[in-house]
Amino acid sequence: MTHDELSRCHARALTAAGRLRLPLRSRIWRGQAGEFQGAGVGSSLDFQDHRTYVPGDDPRHINWQAFARTGQYTMKLYREEVRPVVDVVLDASESMFFDPDKATRSAELFCFAVESARRSGAATIVHLVRGDATRIMPPDLIATHRWLDESRALPATDPAAEPDFSRIPFRANAIRVLISDLLFAGDPEPVMRYLSARQGSPILLVPFLKAEAAPEWTGNYEFVDAERKSRHPHRIEPSVLRRYKESYVNHFALWKNTCQRHQCRMARVACEPDLQTALFAEALPSGALETAI
Repeated sequence: MTHDELSRCHARALTAAGRLRLPLRSRIWRGQAGEFQGAGVGSSLDFQDHRTYVPGDDPRHINWQAFARTGQYTMKLYREEVRPVVDVVLDASESMFFDPDKATRSAELFCFAVESARRSGAATIVHLVRGDATRIMPPDLIATHRWLDESRALPATDPAAEPDFSRIPFRANAIRVLISDLLFAGDPEPVMRYLSARQGSPILLVPFLKAEAAPEWTGNYEFVDAERKSRHPHRIEPSVLRRYKESYVNHFALWKNTCQRHQCRMARVACEPDLQTALFAEALPSGALETAI
């Protein structure tokens, strides 16, 4: 993808982020000061409760009107305001970018996740993963649309290997947004354990092509391994196509069931419609996103 194409993807993501956002307001947060309600007490204007004064309490929060009436010190408690924590992870596997439509949708979803987190004031860190290689993405590379070159240049030992999420330093109590097509072999259970560890809340945004989900192959084909760039001739008979479709359906059924066990919100986002249409069709009903208004 060219710099101009990435810039247009970013613009469409910004437009979508004006109508939809990550579901940050449905969480109880702890940590840095911000505008979201937390689980503790603090100094916001949102009154919560009273309690008896204890030596060492901040005298600014004494209820002096109650003292004038009763002669007893009581404290006003206010709802703590905190900043949400968001870790965005981009799967930089070649399968995400080999097809122009899929590359566009992957870029849009990545930009949307980053911009939605930033608009909310979240403490945001962006991670790239490609096989066993990971990197934290500096903000300037995202702003200047150079993130894709950095993503695809990650020095993985085996680019076709399953992304190694154990190498990512996830933060505690964070929403963890993974943008991946999930087209790698293996049990999703270990992946979900990493994404949900330390009270993490995973969200999966999964770009997919209709040509992947429901192909109409028949006859002789030369298939290209997107990760290794190798070519493999095959003859596709109806029985072969049927087994492929069954395997594809079973693969994502397994991911869906695993996500449900880990309270992960998963949205498979089609590449063919425009971004907002695709997000409203799947990401909003699944709870992976919420309306911004």
